[in-house]
Amino acid sequence: MMSDEYIIEMRGIDKAFPGVQALSKVDFFLRRGEIHALVGENGAGKSTLIKVLTGVEKPDAGHIILDGEEVRVRSPLHAQELGITTVYQEVNLCPNLTVAENILIGREPKRLGSINWKAMNAQAKEILQRLDVNIDVTKPLGLYPVAIQQMTAIARALEVASARVLILDEPTSSLDMHETDQLFRVMRRLKSEGVAIIFITHFIDQVYQISDRITVLRNGRLVGTFETASIPRLELIAKMIGRSLTELDEMSQIKLESRKHIKGEALMRAKGLGFTGGIEPFDLELHAGEVLGLAGLLGSGRTELAQLLFGIEKPDSGVLEMEGEEITRFSPLASIGRGVALCPEDRKEAGIVDDLTVRENIILALQASRGWFKYLSKQQQYEIADRYIKLLNIATPSADQPVKNLSGGNQQKVILARWLATNPKVLILDEPTRGIDVGAKAEIQRLVLSLAEEGKACLFISSELEEVLRTSHRIAVLRDRKKVTEFSGEVDEHRIMQAIAGGEA
Repeated sequence: MMSDEYIIEMRGIDKAFPGVQALSKVDFFLRRGEIHALVGENGAGKSTLIKVLTGVEKPDAGHIILDGEEVRVRSPLHAQELGITTVYQEVNLCPNLTVAENILIGREPKRLGSINWKAMNAQAKEILQRLDVNIDVTKPLGLYPVAIQQMTAIARALEVASARVLILDEPTSSLDMHETDQLFRVMRRLKSEGVAIIFITHFIDQVYQISDRITVLRNGRLVGTFETASIPRLELIAKMIGRSLTELDEMSQIKLESRKHIKGEALMRAKGLGFTGGIEPFDLELHAGEVLGLAGLLGSGRTELAQLLFGIEKPDSGVLEMEGEEITRFSPLASIGRGVALCPEDRKEAGIVDDLTVRENIILALQASRGWFKYLSKQQQYEIADRYIKLLNIATPSADQPVKNLSGGNQQKVILARWLATNPKVLILDEPTRGIDVGAKAEIQRLVLSLAEEGKACLFISSELEEVLRTSHRIAVLRDRKKVTEFSGEVDEHRIMQAIAGGEA
């Protein structure tokens, strides 16, 4: 049954990729002249749903209805012709061209067969004024900040695609508060003109500030669509995370036993540490023998904090100390030398090296820390690899097996082995169990606690709140790139979700 209320109806959308069901029978309904937030954690299916709507991906099943008529969106260009356009987080315009050229490229006003530059500049200026943007449109776009570039992309969408549906994909991730307010004013104006806006964001405060309705996806399935005014923040967070209170298991006992190994003096201490555009200044202590969990939604600043502590990012405020000494050199190599290790969030992109063997992957960080002139002999390499294959129970026929042939869980263990081989004092684990099965998750959680018992300080980051609770002695909560609070001792999910949601139930 079709409705005049909706400009877009997506019904029963299925989309599978090899080994992954990205969308399963998802329904999505967009009203005319509304701002509709699309939310969910990593892997929820948001990007895939938008790719299906804009013709980047073809659905395996389901229907898309635009203005009451079923359509098959063949490509992004076809989507634009239908009045559906996307402005991405990374603005995909031409920074070397002028603002006016970017807005009207391919539709330039002509006179006697040539571009009428005066008319084009005047037309571009008029389009931008509709968005409350008054700038010199004859200057190259690259000279302007990201906020203006995004406004230019929106202006182009409205002019070229005559957009009736505007998709804004993480538009505020690189904007400050003033620029975000300006964008929201433009969004409200477009809404009043009848444009329907899909707003994809991980900032919960902004969802409540600007949206009329919210659709929540989790693990490729629709959790529900809600009027923003009717769903409390805490309930929204719970639906996104998909966690409820669970019975305590043997992990609780293991964690309780391991508490007695925590040392009083901080091994690593951050005081007012932060970097602009990444994470606001924070205080944090890591103790030997302790697992400190980081809780927060996607985009809350967890990875940025980890990268700052490991030296991938450099601070522009505050002080970082290691064993009482202030750190002045910020780089991954310097961090390895200090005894700090980072298992990155994306094991495919920043973790394993596909074409190398298990052995070569395991000895990589240790060899880098020694320098290439102090080469590990083959015998040493095999001794190290075999030791950690046995210790971590890595399922592989041999140390010479290509790592790409291993399961996700075993690849994750190889990355852990790589960093354990450097014998770190501080181990930063960014989503160490993402995408692996339940059995492998439990093994890694136990391993983290056993490493703490050996005297290592572990920073444990996970999107799964239950996992953070099961594994951590202390929990720091991040929200909107700020550390907002810290919990020690026993704490339940409800209190942490309240902190993630901004203290509102």
